[in-house]
Amino acid sequence: MGVVGDRIGPVRSRDRFMHGESVEGSVRSPILSSWQRSRLLGLSPDQSELPFNQDIDRDGRLVRAAVPVLDRLQSIFSGSQMNISLADGYGAVLARRFGEKSMADRLPAIQTVPGFVFAEQFAGTNGIGLTLAERRLCQVYGAEHFAERSQASACTAIPVRDQISGHIEGVLCLGYPYTDANPALIPVVRKAAEAIERRLMEQSSARERGLLQAYLDAASRARGSGYAEDGHPIGMAELLQSELEQSDQTTLKEKATELMSSAHRAAAEVSLSRGRSVTLVSRPVTSLSGVEGIVIEALLPEESEHHAPAPAHAAPSPEGRPRAAPGPAATAAGPSTPPGTGTDAARGRGRGRADGMVRGLVLVGEPEVGKYAVAARRRLELLAEASNRIGTTLDVSRTAWELAETAVPRLADFVTIDMPEPVLRGEESAHPTDEMHRTVVHGIREDCPFYPVGEQVHLHPATPHLRSLTTGQPVLEPDLRAAFGWIAQDPAHAELLLAHNIHSLITVPLMARGVVLGIASFYRSQDPAPYGDDDRSLAQELAARASLCIDNARRYTREHTLALALQRSLLPRGLPEQSAVEVAHRYLPAESGVGGDWFDVIPLSGTRVALLVGDVVGHGLHAAATMGRLRTAARNFAELELAPDELLTHLDNLMVRLDREEGGDHPAPGSTGIVGATCLYAIYDPTTQLCTMARAGHPPPALVSPDGTVTLLELPAGPPLGLGGLPFESMEIQLPEHSQLVLYTDGLIEDRHRDIDVALDQLVGALAHGDRAPEDTCQAVLDAVAPEHPGDDIALLVARTHAMAPDRIAGWDLPADPARVGEIRAAAVGQLSRWGLEESSFATELLLSELMTNAVRYGTGPIRVRLIHDSTLICEVYDASSTAPRMRHAATTDEGGRGLFLVAQLAQAWGTRYTTEGKVIWAECALTAA
Repeated sequence: MGVVGDRIGPVRSRDRFMHGESVEGSVRSPILSSWQRSRLLGLSPDQSELPFNQDIDRDGRLVRAAVPVLDRLQSIFSGSQMNISLADGYGAVLARRFGEKSMADRLPAIQTVPGFVFAEQFAGTNGIGLTLAERRLCQVYGAEHFAERSQASACTAIPVRDQISGHIEGVLCLGYPYTDANPALIPVVRKAAEAIERRLMEQSSARERGLLQAYLDAASRARGSGYAEDGHPIGMAELLQSELEQSDQTTLKEKATELMSSAHRAAAEVSLSRGRSVTLVSRPVTSLSGVEGIVIEALLPEESEHHAPAPAHAAPSPEGRPRAAPGPAATAAGPSTPPGTGTDAARGRGRGRADGMVRGLVLVGEPEVGKYAVAARRRLELLAEASNRIGTTLDVSRTAWELAETAVPRLADFVTIDMPEPVLRGEESAHPTDEMHRTVVHGIREDCPFYPVGEQVHLHPATPHLRSLTTGQPVLEPDLRAAFGWIAQDPAHAELLLAHNIHSLITVPLMARGVVLGIASFYRSQDPAPYGDDDRSLAQELAARASLCIDNARRYTREHTLALALQRSLLPRGLPEQSAVEVAHRYLPAESGVGGDWFDVIPLSGTRVALLVGDVVGHGLHAAATMGRLRTAARNFAELELAPDELLTHLDNLMVRLDREEGGDHPAPGSTGIVGATCLYAIYDPTTQLCTMARAGHPPPALVSPDGTVTLLELPAGPPLGLGGLPFESMEIQLPEHSQLVLYTDGLIEDRHRDIDVALDQLVGALAHGDRAPEDTCQAVLDAVAPEHPGDDIALLVARTHAMAPDRIAGWDLPADPARVGEIRAAAVGQLSRWGLEESSFATELLLSELMTNAVRYGTGPIRVRLIHDSTLICEVYDASSTAPRMRHAATTDEGGRGLFLVAQLAQAWGTRYTTEGKVIWAECALTAA
């Protein structure tokens, strides 16, 4: 931050704000939030009176710690317009210093006399009040002050904390003309605050030392049981041989800390390693200066003397005083063993104990210190538990619930979480503050009147929730009855919550990778103590861990949604019209990520139909995209009328090329570098009821006979697609009419919680109903066989076969003689009359004439003609030649070359398919053709 020389901008923004205009974006968010709170409090910028507290503690520990630091700051800023002030945790000024001493005579009393209270609820936006509200270093410049009296000044303020508890003990504030603002003031005020905090710690250490001395004095007077001859208790290291194991030391200290926090006499039995046990006893003690504390002693039965220390000839202690001053948290007996204790006290002396016990000093300190230590350990335990409990799924809402369940009741009595609707769908929210919806309400009971789940939450500008989202930092409201911004959100609703004893709040933004995911609110009701900074830090840490998990779930949801949308767009949206089979299908995506499963139904010439199921290796967008490419290729190959084994060979070659592309020197982003798939391809001909099928590493199909008999067809397995160079083998099977052919992917039968043979048995049992419709069969299979939580996609295709009636098929053998074409043509016209298709006779006669003439002229015998009366009229001419007909554009002078052109004009579709004996030229005519 540079020097502030012009305050016109802030002045105008402040005037606009006071007139009710929006100033967002032109004023720093902490200042704007403070202005909003000041206005809600009913403060007026021109008011000049502040509360004056005559009962401030001018000689308290904070002032004693700060005086040398304040004097040093006064020396540093000597001759300047610097106003140095120290305030307590409630905003009351305790001490003042001035760079130029004459300032104390010419400034008003409110800026020079200790005792005035600058808390935000009285003074509006100012350095001391804003620092207490934000609980961090703050700077206020010129017109950013709410009060008119401070418009010409600027200030830098920082909280002073107790390093043991983390509580804010006071505020150090530097005030100066706004023209003197300088970035160098920030490190100065930070170092000054740290110096005051260190001196506060030294005072705490002195209190601990006083408690230890009082304990030692009491011990020296107790010339009796439980002590060595010099009256001092022996140390813990000597009590349990040379040293405690690390785990034993940790156990003893943890239990001793809990006893200390209880602040009264107590005892506890502690089990140690190697079958040992120790009784811990807490005893009150008071130092000469009046500090009240607790001493924790360890007691062992006298029969444990075989754990005594080294013999009397061991080296004596090199010092006659404690080796180290007691630490600030508590004095431990091990490293701080007092003079005359431990080894010195025990060597070469008789150890008769009147009560049969051996004593050792473990801890000495104040109960509050023990409480802080216990609270710190419990916070660490909660964070460790959160690592295991939060993020067990990739579901956004469930992860938010896990955060709430972890926090209740150990951090909060109630937790609410609000999230934008787009985040729940896996997207980013463009306007998160306008799209918040209540996602989680969780607490110790269910009758608390929070907004219900699903309701949209509109955030008032002064609420701690919006302040938290704006600054990206947690906001602590220790007393909700004084949280006017929170109350202003909905006064009636706030009164209901206060009536349920909700009294303290921490709001934490849920943010990860720069994306606003929501906001978590932690409420306290049962514990009468308000939330503190340690609670805020814990809530922030919990929210940070949960935010990463929520963002991972959001990103997964987005990718899963995109992949599923792509997958569904690539699957058949509707089944084509055909009369060969009655088909039903199901597609069920995996919970862990969309895979590459697909199915297809492809009508072929001659009323035949192709049935196809496949499964691409992997999950996600890459698998879905590969599936789309493979399905398109399969349809194209099917249009070429390839046999099943030939089609699989072409698909295999395609997968080899894809694998080479994906696994090259520069694979595509998101690619696994491996492409593979399994596939099952079947062609059913209703005119012969023959089904020809082949598979490439795919599970075998199931055949359900009309009587309900189920058979898993033993097709040649074939290698998966993508291995390259290995052959595939087709199998032909006769299917009775109304049989059901069931094709499926491995996601249906493969599950890590179930053996595949068990799944196949379940499949056979579910299919053993020959009279069911395909739709009912699909549902029955999914209900009985599909895993409860599918780890892979499931594609299921059920086809019930139909047979073409013999009276709808007519065929003739044609000798290789052009003169016989007329006879077949006449027979075909007669058949059309018997079918009632006289209107189609002319077009069909011309079409058949051209096809038969071509077969006689260019083909090889035997030649056969077949008519099929289906939804269209199908004309087929077989011959033994493999020569493909080719349509060309005939010149005006050419005598021939127009036959296939005429066929293409008369038929709605035509083509060629090859058989093992030759080829078939076919054409389809609409029944209304004239």
